[in-house]
Amino acid sequence: MACKAVLLGLWIAASAVAAAAAPPATITVNDAWIRWLPANLPAGGYVTLTNTGTEAQVLTGATSPDFAEVSLHRSVQRDGVSQMQPVLRLEIPPGHALRLAAGGYHLMLEQPTRPLKPGDEVSITLHFAGGASTAAQFEVRPPSGDRQ
Repeated sequence: MACKAVLLGLWIAASAVAAAAAPPATITVNDAWIRWLPANLPAGGYVTLTNTGTEAQVLTGATSPDFAEVSLHRSVQRDGVSQMQPVLRLEIPPGHALRLAAGGYHLMLEQPTRPLKPGDEVSITLHFAGGASTAAQFEVRPPSGDRQ
């Protein structure tokens, strides 16, 4: 009997984890791409995330098997100098889009784990508050951002 109770407890816990890890059904991912730079320089990841739901979604980070480090950043101008600041979270209000783009919020991709070139695809998993995540394919583009 104790064994059944333990198994039931484990099943409930596993179900809760699986539900929390489900992608947010209200987030759509569009125009996901990476600005490729030579010599393993940090790359920028850009994407538009649209929240079609009725509750805010909060982007808390990202991971990729193709980069050792992925973080949220924001470009700002201070005294005529462009600087990058880390960002811990980005809220996407219901019915709105969040655009990660050059010169603003973006993914900072550092230490590639394999050689990349324009035309390649990179899988990046976007993580949201509450444990939800969604994987997206990002196209590697040349520094100009033009499609191959």
